[in-house]
Amino acid sequence: MFLETIFPVLPITGYAWFVHIAAIAGSICLAYAVFIEKEYRQDIIRGLGSLGLMVYAIFIENKIFAYGMGLVALASFVEFGEIMLGMHTHDKENLKKYKKLWRTRKK
Repeated sequence: MFLETIFPVLPITGYAWFVHIAAIAGSICLAYAVFIEKEYRQDIIRGLGSLGLMVYAIFIENKIFAYGMGLVALASFVEFGEIMLGMHTHDKENLKKYKKLWRTRKK
């Protein structure tokens, strides 16, 4: 059977297909969020990706995975809200320390 190695049991109903597509899209979004530079975009993509995986976790009835993805989504959306409301700031001294500790400079 085609795709038997990827999906040992192919979903039958439209709902099952939707859940599997949401899980794949969520995984891609979480991976993509790592590479985004703008923090507010990173938070919204991470939140959407974790919601997609939470839908899948609820579908497979894995409570721990669903709870974890729900917390990641909540944290991402809270940080996105803080950025949009202007409550999320970075201290300039901490940024200088970060650049000094972790960034390599050409001499």
